[in-house]
Amino acid sequence: MKRWKARWRWLAAVAAGGAVAAAVPASVGLATTGPASRTPRYEATIVRTAYGIPHITAHNFGSLGYGVGYAFASDNICTMANGYITVEGERSRYFGPNASSGSGPNLQSDFFWKSIIQGRVIPRLLSVRTGPGAVGPQVRQLVGGYVAGYNGYLASVGGAKGVPDPVCRGKAWVKPITMLDAYLRMYQVVERFGQAADPAAISTAQPPSGSAKTAPLPAGWAARELRQTAGNNQRGTIGSNAVAIGSAGTRGQDRPGILLGNPHFPWSGPDRFYEMQLTIPGVLNVEGAAPYGLPLVLIGFTSTMAWSHTVSTTIPLTGYQLTLVPKHPTEYVYDGKPLAMTSRTVTVQVRQKDGTLKPASDTIWYSRYGPMIDNLERLLPLPWTTTTAFTLADANATNFRFLNHFLATDQAHSTAQELSILDKYQGLPWVNTIAADTAGHTLYADIQTAPDVTNAEANRCDTALGKVTFATAGVPVLDGAKPSCAWATGPGAAAPGLFGPGQQPELMRHDFVENSNDSQWMTNPAHPLTGFPRIIDLGGTGVQGAEGADLGLRTRSALHMITTRISGADGLGPPGFTFQDMKNLFYSDIQYGASLVKPALVAMCRAFPGGMAPTSTGTIPVGDSCNVLANWNGRENPGSRGAVLFREFWVRALNVRAGPWTHAFDRTHPVTTPYGLNTGSTDVQKAFGDALAAMTAAHLPYNVPLGSVQYEQAGNVKIPLPGGPGDPLGDFNAVYPGEPGTVEYGSSYVQAVTWKSGSACPEAATILTYSESGNPDSPHYADQTELFSHKGWVTAYFCPAQVRAHAVSVIVVHGS
Repeated sequence: MKRWKARWRWLAAVAAGGAVAAAVPASVGLATTGPASRTPRYEATIVRTAYGIPHITAHNFGSLGYGVGYAFASDNICTMANGYITVEGERSRYFGPNASSGSGPNLQSDFFWKSIIQGRVIPRLLSVRTGPGAVGPQVRQLVGGYVAGYNGYLASVGGAKGVPDPVCRGKAWVKPITMLDAYLRMYQVVERFGQAADPAAISTAQPPSGSAKTAPLPAGWAARELRQTAGNNQRGTIGSNAVAIGSAGTRGQDRPGILLGNPHFPWSGPDRFYEMQLTIPGVLNVEGAAPYGLPLVLIGFTSTMAWSHTVSTTIPLTGYQLTLVPKHPTEYVYDGKPLAMTSRTVTVQVRQKDGTLKPASDTIWYSRYGPMIDNLERLLPLPWTTTTAFTLADANATNFRFLNHFLATDQAHSTAQELSILDKYQGLPWVNTIAADTAGHTLYADIQTAPDVTNAEANRCDTALGKVTFATAGVPVLDGAKPSCAWATGPGAAAPGLFGPGQQPELMRHDFVENSNDSQWMTNPAHPLTGFPRIIDLGGTGVQGAEGADLGLRTRSALHMITTRISGADGLGPPGFTFQDMKNLFYSDIQYGASLVKPALVAMCRAFPGGMAPTSTGTIPVGDSCNVLANWNGRENPGSRGAVLFREFWVRALNVRAGPWTHAFDRTHPVTTPYGLNTGSTDVQKAFGDALAAMTAAHLPYNVPLGSVQYEQAGNVKIPLPGGPGDPLGDFNAVYPGEPGTVEYGSSYVQAVTWKSGSACPEAATILTYSESGNPDSPHYADQTELFSHKGWVTAYFCPAQVRAHAVSVIVVHGS
């Protein structure tokens, strides 16, 4: 009851501030905000439908941006204000130096972002006036309007002291933003797997003191380090699924395309998605979602085309190893001549324990290739000695083309048009594109910002260290002394140093395309995509393999569900997908690992002598575990009993040195191998016993329902969640629990989209798993999370008549 009272208090507070006018669809009222005494520069209408989803309409791009900024701030100002403090390099001022910003300690984060600001990176990107990299006037108008709208909302509630969200009400770090802040946040998004992924690697890279050792690194050092730290690959923290079904894979008379987009992103912080519809009549009409702070739709649909993205295997950066000039550790050899590094000394204010501020300074060093670093993607330490140092070349460091790309995509109407946009801008920073259209065409493309480093160049230019990192992690470390080892530029490339679009994977089909963060190789098994350089075909998020290697269970699960539904072999009805079939696929919650081994596991459990399973330290009674597993349906539903026990076993079994399988991976049958549980393996048996021991130690019964341990805590309410770890366990609906009562990342903004004959309106269903607002007093703080718990969907209204008919509130916002 307290929770619902809090929600009504939130509504009352917002209504008092003039930010919402609740009404029934038949007579929706209008509330206005902003100055009424003169003609406003910006004006937008925000219609809210169920679950607080805003549909924003304006007559120009500046006003549309204003509406986005206003609506978004009213829902999530605390999370985004905190995020802007990060890119301003001010975290240490407000939160102290040692807390984490999500990408390392605050102090190192601040040093990095201050160096970006001091180096005028954003003004230089915005100064480009020609070519694909020139940020277009409409984008600039959108961003300008967004900043004004964000600030307009903050002013409408009387500043920080009037913010309805108790999380940040009255906090000094809640303040108006600038254009620079907005673009810095966008730079943070494009650099998610580049420099911004680990600011500490840059801020802590410092030249050696006079006592530093000059001895070369020991033989085999890199290989050992990579083996020990491979599990820390930061790409393993987010992923996605996306499926596009074409006319040959659907059933019915019209057979339009069907798309399912299922990004697996963080459930907290500014990388959450915000769902919205953006409309300028006759110019733009798009619905979908974007990470916080972007006034464009990044995953969504127009009237005739829908698209999604998955984290790609392409590596957008390389290392360079520098040979230093003797006795001059900040000079390096290039083309046979000494070349001095450059530096920026930055200063930040640091909050002390007593609340006072003291300055702290750091020097960031740069080579001609990019910033100096002291580790590689948190996988490998790279010490700066008196003879050698390392630097990072980052293809996305100059990429604001992605803003032009998404504005064009938001106005696209076919997969063919989307492919031409991809080719023109090559602006996507680290994702694949999967799309479908009303004509039944599908598209897969990994056309993005990819360094032009062929396997031949890597073999020719990799240092001894680079040969190890390239073979193990897919990242070259090239010889920085040789001009011939600079990135090449492919034909038609949108910027220097990139592969051309014709050199990157793409596939158009009428049956289906799919990607679950794996190699492009098995996008469609009937048409393998092969022969791409290793820097493109790294092979997934640290779990899967590259071309010709084990796909991983999440990809295999997706391909199995898709191909058996198209053929009808799944027993779920006549061959071919319907819209409902696609929605059911997402919520199937099949534990694919269990589908491969559960019968054998139950038989092994029941065969243990005396009902005692071996463990790493002894034995343990199996108790009722065998029956629990036998009675479990192999699905990860909140009420499933047996799912938790199987997870505990399966994670351990997959880590068995020889593997848990009776039949190894066969590249000629990549979708169906490996398979079979090796019940004769002592290590596999101990994996089961250790799982029983772990549950016993945690005081969990073997038949504990999944929802009892996998849930989201919303106030005093526990919301049980379906799904499970996609990698390595094989859940399509990927949910990765963190601390009790939290989800670290997983299924986030999910959309299923198709079209009906005779209708100009797409048929779409969505679910934003963590809900639209981060304000715990908002009615939209956990409403979609509760819907997700029950495997529900939100109907996505697109056409103006639909939106009007289902309006819950309408406001007109304006400002100058």
